[in-house]
Amino acid sequence: MADKAVRRRVIAWVGLAAVAGLFAGIGAVYVSGEVAGNGDGVDCAPAVAAAEALRPLARGEVAAFLPAERPMSLAALTVMGADGVPVSLAALADKPLFVNLWATWCAPCRAEMPAISRMADALGDKAGVVAINLDTGDYAKAQAFLDEIGVDNLGAWRDPRMKIFNDLKAEGLAFGLPTTLVVAPGGCQLGVMHGPAEWDSPEAIALMEAATGGS
Repeated sequence: MADKAVRRRVIAWVGLAAVAGLFAGIGAVYVSGEVAGNGDGVDCAPAVAAAEALRPLARGEVAAFLPAERPMSLAALTVMGADGVPVSLAALADKPLFVNLWATWCAPCRAEMPAISRMADALGDKAGVVAINLDTGDYAKAQAFLDEIGVDNLGAWRDPRMKIFNDLKAEGLAFGLPTTLVVAPGGCQLGVMHGPAEWDSPEAIALMEAATGGS
């Protein structure tokens, strides 16, 4: 029954992905083995082996999680912090990262945000949770939504130009919203999830615990 529920969510999300694609545009940068960068020297081959170890944990609520099958550095991707200053994922990736792309106009994104907040609490300092809002303009609309649902532990990351989405789309790592990536320390991709999930479920917590090297 759980697998049927997952399939229903994925089918529904595919329709939303087509709508989100209208907003994505084109023009992302493709560099073999690296997204939106040019030779940062990160060796991501070990991350592929680490990603393979996550495959058995892609079940239940995270059955649609896709472990990385080729080396890919995300270290050069940049987001804006609360102060409006761009920050690279490399600067944040001193620990494993859970990177979620979302928008207030995306209903599945809104629905999964409380679970992401609870997952962040469960993981504590073992992983960084970077929820990147893609609404245009400033962060006010996103902040109002988070205030409304009582979420205050996800920072204020944003990319109003959707550049990070377009860069990931060019590499086949983003098709719609929400999109979630698990990133190893240093910025190498461990895997991607297209569509929503109950991120505070036992299966999701187990996956993220394994990504952090825990149990």
